[in-house]
Amino acid sequence: MLGNLFIVATPIGNLEDITLRALRILKEVDIIIAEDTRVSGHLLKYYEIFRPTLSYHQHSGEEKKLQIMNFLLDGKNIALVTDAGTPGISDPGNELIDYLLSYQPDLKIIPIPGASAITTALSASGFTANEFVFIGFMPKKKKTKLVKWLKVGEMTFAFYESPHRLTKTLKQVEEEFGNVNVFIGRELTKMHETLYRGKIGDVIKKLSGKIKGEVVVVVEV
Repeated sequence: MLGNLFIVATPIGNLEDITLRALRILKEVDIIIAEDTRVSGHLLKYYEIFRPTLSYHQHSGEEKKLQIMNFLLDGKNIALVTDAGTPGISDPGNELIDYLLSYQPDLKIIPIPGASAITTALSASGFTANEFVFIGFMPKKKKTKLVKWLKVGEMTFAFYESPHRLTKTLKQVEEEFGNVNVFIGRELTKMHETLYRGKIGDVIKKLSGKIKGEVVVVVEV
């Protein structure tokens, strides 16, 4: 009998931001597939979850995918988690799911929803988000087509950015879109959580100095 694959969202920072259902599934499955078992290990230890873990990351090859497939073929139930947030969103989980389904279309995929840095930032921004675009990490090069498309769409867009490139990227956004409203969530749900909101020119001034940690940017066009 084919096992089930659970896509389990985990906290983006604060370990209490996990659902009761997610905790139950993590305790019940046979194996937990994690992007980095050391990172996920902190969460599992905190909740006293002692299940076998296996790493799957962007550099994992065909052999690791086949290993996971064989576990499912043996009837093992598997939980897929990422380092933080929802698997498959800007992480290699989506490639694994696509691979498994290409060989086993009948594989039962069960999403266990929860924390996501994007929806967390949007919820606190106060910007119009009935429609929005998530573009993952802002590309370092060849942004022209993307910028044109975003201008035509005229809707709120959000992206991840590394702290050392944040100011440069914001200045580029200002050049292309003008002095628009922007929201920045740094280290969301963590001890040093900081929120910045306002006209992009003013926010850039507030960011003077070295920025550290995980960053989510929301731009209201």
